[in-house]
Amino acid sequence: MRAMDLIQVQSITLAAVAYDSHHDLLELHFRDGTVYHYFGVPAKQHQDLLAADSKGAYFNRTIRGHFPYVALRSVS
Repeated sequence: MRAMDLIQVQSITLAAVAYDSHHDLLELHFRDGTVYHYFGVPAKQHQDLLAADSKGAYFNRTIRGHFPYVALRSVS
C-alpha cells in the first residue's frame, strides 16, 4: 500500500486524517492515540469530513457504524 498524506485537523475528537483513493481507505487518528482504517469509504465522504464544521459529529453520523474497520493502534 502506498503512503497516504496525513492531514492535521482541528477537532476535539480527531487529530489527523489520511485517505487512499486507490483503495477507498480512510485512516483516522484520534486525539486519544487510537488509529483506525475504515474500508470502502468514498472520496466524497473523505472530502466532506475535512470540510465539516464538527469533524467528530460528521464521523459519528456518517462513518462510524457504516464501514468495516480495523484498529491499527490502540491505547491500553
